[in-house]
Amino acid sequence: MGKMADVAREAGVSITTVSHVLNETRTVSPSTRQRVLTAMDTTHFRRNALATALVTSRTHSIGLSISALRNPYFANLVHSIEKRASTRGYSLVMGDSHDDEQCEEALLGTLLDRQVDGMIIAPAPNSESSNLPHVINDGTPMVLIDRHADVDCDQVAPDNVEPTRLITSHLIDLGHTYIAAVTGLPGIQSTIERVQGFESAISNADFPVKTTMIEGNSKAKGAYRAVRELFHDMESRPTALVVLNNAMTIGCMHALRDLGLKVPNEVALVCYDDFEWADVFEPRLTAIEQDVKSMGRVAVDLLIDRIEGSEGPRQVLRTHTIYHHRNSCGCTN
Repeated sequence: MGKMADVAREAGVSITTVSHVLNETRTVSPSTRQRVLTAMDTTHFRRNALATALVTSRTHSIGLSISALRNPYFANLVHSIEKRASTRGYSLVMGDSHDDEQCEEALLGTLLDRQVDGMIIAPAPNSESSNLPHVINDGTPMVLIDRHADVDCDQVAPDNVEPTRLITSHLIDLGHTYIAAVTGLPGIQSTIERVQGFESAISNADFPVKTTMIEGNSKAKGAYRAVRELFHDMESRPTALVVLNNAMTIGCMHALRDLGLKVPNEVALVCYDDFEWADVFEPRLTAIEQDVKSMGRVAVDLLIDRIEGSEGPRQVLRTHTIYHHRNSCGCTN
């Protein structure tokens, strides 16, 4: 493993010049910089991250606070974030907030103690009035991902209202007059917005539609229990379900199977969030797919631009979604 002196000798420059190239503490001519970088490769030099941080007050690391890491959606989002951060020369330090305010508070404190250069946060319920202001007051650059909040920072999240309105309206167009929505964790913006989309479709229907909302709390077990309870009275059950995240879709499907109800013949089902296997098994799920790759890439770029000095206006962005019309809704194609 080469040392700075080895790099300096190989490049024909001083150790001070090598330090300036490493830490970007002084302008170095392009030709000299390239000689130093080539010498680093030749001597197998590895940057001392701690020493660099002491010189530059930067660690080239990003903190990530996110929930439900076992959920394929969030796992894919983490992968997208890590890949983009690595491309831009940053490492990722992450933890699971478990969508709990106190767990999130402890996690954010740990990330700040690690002196990360910035944070990407999928905020837990009530975070905008408790934990997020502390990060802002600390002066650490921050980008919210997946869920917007009423705080002054860059944010990127999917469109929630219109896609949910779309899949609910599709059920109405198919003639359903009693539709239930399985809602996610209370207190987070994605749940609020998807409920708004559901309600918008119902209020604009051309005929009266009875509705019920049951809380699945964004988890398979919660959705399973809620659907079992809802369908306990088999004489007045809904004929269709709108499920507002992928984990709850799994719980709903299990519950309907255990109740002996077939999708879509007896209960139509549409969902927000797609699966890799949603188009493989029967019924094929009519679902909204989020652009996870774009969301992760945009969030990392927003954050690193702030870390590296961007002072433009705060951006609140929406990433697009894709509507996959399959046959769990009752359509044949």
